[in-house]
Amino acid sequence: MKLYQIDAFSKTVFSGNPAAVCPLKEWLSDAIMQKIAAENNLAETAFYVKTGDKYEIRWFTPKIEVDLCGHATLAAAFVLFNYENHNDNHITFFSPRSGKLTVTKEADLLSLNFPVDVLEAIPLTSQITDGLNIKPIQAFKGKSDYMFLFNNEEEILNLEPNFEKLSKLQVRGIIVTAKGETSDFVSRFFAPQSGINEDPVTGSAHTTLIPYWAKELNKTKLSAIQLSERRGYLECELLEDRVRISGYAKCYLIGEYFL
Repeated sequence: MKLYQIDAFSKTVFSGNPAAVCPLKEWLSDAIMQKIAAENNLAETAFYVKTGDKYEIRWFTPKIEVDLCGHATLAAAFVLFNYENHNDNHITFFSPRSGKLTVTKEADLLSLNFPVDVLEAIPLTSQITDGLNIKPIQAFKGKSDYMFLFNNEEEILNLEPNFEKLSKLQVRGIIVTAKGETSDFVSRFFAPQSGINEDPVTGSAHTTLIPYWAKELNKTKLSAIQLSERRGYLECELLEDRVRISGYAKCYLIGEYFL
């Protein structure tokens, strides 16, 4: 069975966020897909099945199935556009957990269209911030994640997470963010409870980040950098109750796996 490994949100290999993509003709069992994702040992493995003119898509970390994944959706679209004979510049995915998701292609730039997250401010307690060496100035809770706001980009770079402590928080992961020096905003994403200590580039986290920073900066088009070791560069836009998250991708590997 065919397998691709794609570096998403990057113009070059060895940067951005690697995702595995497994095209299927029919669904495998949940247990087998989870084992494949664990064997791949990447932040995410995307599986899709074509149904009519749409593609049903699911995402697995090495440990769990997740509700939404941006970089693996971008990677799946890159595979369809470039290797799996999708002849249109528009792809409609459907997720049983997140609904309709679309990707459009303009030259080499791929744009995800995702629903926005809804944030609420929460108390800044030591219980939720104990796993970070620098205290945030504000805390929020979205559908799946906490988001912590910091004073500046330098603080984001200097964060040293205690992953054991962060893993005890009852969320998918922790977004940390601040205004950027060369971009509108920067972020990092920690998700030890999902099997990923630090995710290189997290498209789904930008469904939380974009509406927040659009309001704070009073603009709908924003540039973003995820400050992981591999770095990720995203072009963002707020579209009322949806967001557009755009970036590039490169193919690192095409192979086969055997069941």
